[in-house]
Amino acid sequence: MKKLPFLLTCILLLSATVLIGCKDNKTDEGETPATTTEAEDNVGSNKGQAFIEGDSENPNALRLAMDSKDHTTLVAAVQAAGVENALVNVGPLTVFAPTNAAFEKLPEGTVEDLLKPENKSKLAYILKNHVAPSNYPIDMLEKNIEKGRSLYMASGENVAVSKEGEDIIVGGAKIVGTVKVSNGWVHIVEDVILPKE
Repeated sequence: MKKLPFLLTCILLLSATVLIGCKDNKTDEGETPATTTEAEDNVGSNKGQAFIEGDSENPNALRLAMDSKDHTTLVAAVQAAGVENALVNVGPLTVFAPTNAAFEKLPEGTVEDLLKPENKSKLAYILKNHVAPSNYPIDMLEKNIEKGRSLYMASGENVAVSKEGEDIIVGGAKIVGTVKVSNGWVHIVEDVILPKE
């Protein structure tokens, strides 16, 4: 019977050591590292991590869009679809971010209809068609063009990549700007990349 208190003491010491170890598990920037590494683990979840401010000077894809006056429609769509966490995940990921003007090119009433709660899953599918769960800076996109490869998107669809003169076209949308973000790349596009279905 004397072994029971000894065993209990060992368990308590082990538990305290684990808790202290977890508390001290910080990155160089003082933030606790994320435990999720795949973009699709948080697609559609709304756990609040999307709006946590980071100390990094290099924002994540969602924070970049939120800070841009040219992407207010995209941010509203991301929030309506509940896919914020897909854009803040550790990555790497590549986001093709349509501007407000790109959404305005859609037939009248399309955006308003997609933002309705009953169309949440359809909107999420369209937005996932703008996210490649991989690292695609411009030079990698050009290599894909040379090899005739398409891009696999989080929607499950493959999107064609081509070049017209100096312009890179992804799913029919021309890239007009590129920004490196903390979790990958954001390519600003002048059209919405609509899924085939």
